[in-house]
Amino acid sequence: MHSSTSPPPAASSSGCGNKRLAMPRAWVLTGWLVLAPCLATADEQASAAPADRGKPHIVLIMADDLGYGDVSPLNSQSQIATPAFDRLAAEGITFTDAHTPSAVCTPTRYGLLTGRYCWRSRLKRGVQNGYGPPLIEADRPTLGTLLGRAGYRTAVVGKWHLGLGLVGEDDTLDLRQPLTHHPGTVGFQHSLIIPASLDFPPYVYFRDGQATSTETVTQSARPFPGFTRKGPRAEDFEMRGCLDRLTDEAVTVIESIPGQERPTFLYFPLTAPHKPVLPTEEFLGTSGLGPYGDFVRQVDACLGRTLEAIDRTGISDETLVIVTSDNGSFMHRLDDADASDHVDDASIQAYRPEHHRANGPWRGTKADIWEAGHRVPFFVRLPGGTNAGGTCSAVVGLIDIYATLAEWTGTSPVADAAPDSHSFLPLLDDPTATFRRPPLVCHSVAGMFALRDAHWKLVAGNGSGGREKPRGKPFERPYQLFDLSIDPGEQNNLITNYPEVAKEMEATLTQIREPQGRP
Repeated sequence: MHSSTSPPPAASSSGCGNKRLAMPRAWVLTGWLVLAPCLATADEQASAAPADRGKPHIVLIMADDLGYGDVSPLNSQSQIATPAFDRLAAEGITFTDAHTPSAVCTPTRYGLLTGRYCWRSRLKRGVQNGYGPPLIEADRPTLGTLLGRAGYRTAVVGKWHLGLGLVGEDDTLDLRQPLTHHPGTVGFQHSLIIPASLDFPPYVYFRDGQATSTETVTQSARPFPGFTRKGPRAEDFEMRGCLDRLTDEAVTVIESIPGQERPTFLYFPLTAPHKPVLPTEEFLGTSGLGPYGDFVRQVDACLGRTLEAIDRTGISDETLVIVTSDNGSFMHRLDDADASDHVDDASIQAYRPEHHRANGPWRGTKADIWEAGHRVPFFVRLPGGTNAGGTCSAVVGLIDIYATLAEWTGTSPVADAAPDSHSFLPLLDDPTATFRRPPLVCHSVAGMFALRDAHWKLVAGNGSGGREKPRGKPFERPYQLFDLSIDPGEQNNLITNYPEVAKEMEATLTQIREPQGRP
C-alpha cells in the first residue's frame, strides 16, 4: 500500500493527462485473478474503431441478481457448474471490471435502455413494484428507439420492471383493458413481458400491451427461498415455469430471424436467480448448494438454450451476443465458520465462503455501493468469433451499451439521448487496448453515490448505502476513498491519506450530477 505521506505515482504521459492517477496494477486475492485497466486518450480511443461494421443481429441477455462469483469463468473456486457461461467466455470477451449504474433492478434497467442515469429521473432511490407508474418518459429515446431507427426489428422478452400503464390495482385490476404504456410505446415492436420481479404482483404475462389471460387467482405470500408477495396471478401464469416460458419465447424470436429482411435486436431480461428461488425439477439438487445454486444452474441452461438457438438457425457469424446481470447477488457471505448457511438450511439467504461466494471477492451484496452491489458478469461474443477467449480489464458500464451499439451500427443518437453513455467499441476490437472511460457513477438502493476513476473509488457516504452494515447515509461524512488496485476488498479507507484526490473526485461527482438535457 502507498504510505500515508507519499502520493500515488503519476500516470504515464501517454495517458489522458490526469497526472494524479496511478497506472493500475494486477492483483491476486484468495485465488482470484483481477486485472486492472490501461489508460488512453480520447483520440486514441476514437482511432481504434473501424469505419464500417455492418448491422449484426443483437441479442442482449441480462440475468436478474446473478453475482460475479456465480459463474465459473469469473470464479474458478465455484462448485456450481455453468457450462454455457464457460462456452461464452471461450467464444467471446470476458470483462472483469464491468458495472451496473445501480445496485438494484429498476434503475439499472432504466440506465441500460436509455443511456441515462436513473437518478436523473423521478426515481432517486429504491425500486418500483409491479404497479409502479411508467418510469421511462414517453418521449425518452431507448435502445429500442435507437436500433429501430437503424433498421432493426426490435423485441423484448422477460422482466420489464420499469412501470406499465395498468388499469387498476390489486382487487380493481382490469386485465381486459390494454396497457396504456408498455415496451411498444418506447421503441420495441414486439414484446412478451412480466411487470416486475417475480416476487411482485401482478403475476401476469403481457404480449404487445395486452394480458395473455384476463382471469386471475390469488397468489399467496411465501417465505424465502420461494419468496412471493400476495396478489393477483393470471390463470396462465405458473411461477416455477416462468423462466422456461420466457426462454421458449426468446428462442422463438431467434428462430424467426432467418426469415426476416431486417436485422433483429432481442433484449432478453431474465427473471432469475432473483427471488422466488424456484428451480424446476430438472435442476433441483444438482448443484449441491441448495435451491440458489440449482437456480443458477437453470439460468446457465437458459443461456445455453439461447446460444444453441443462434447456432441452429445458422446466424452465429452474424450475431452480437451480450450477457450480463442487473446487479450483484442477494446472497450474503457468512464469515462465521459455525453459522448455518443456505446449504444447511434452504431458508437462510447466505453462504459460508467455503461453500460459495456468490459475489466473488467483492465486499457487500446486492443493493450496496460497495463492489458486490454493482460489479457484475459481463461477456460479449462478437460476430464470427472475433477475439474469442479474450479478457478485458478496463472499466466499463452497462450504461455504455447504448453508445457502443450506436457507434457500431453507425446510428447517431437524437438530441439529448443517452447523456451518460460512452462507447467502449475500441475494446471489442482489441480487449487489451489502452482505454480510459470518463469517471463512472454507481448508485445504491438508498441513494448513495460512488465515483470510479481509474483505480480510485470515492463513496459519497459513510456506509454501504444498502443492506450490509454499517449502512450509513448518503452524503454523511466521513466519505470513503479506496485504491482498488491494492485494496480490491475495500477494507482501507484512504480518505485522510489523500484528501486532494478525494476533493477532486468529489468535485467531479458534483459536476456529473448536474442536470443533463431534459428532466
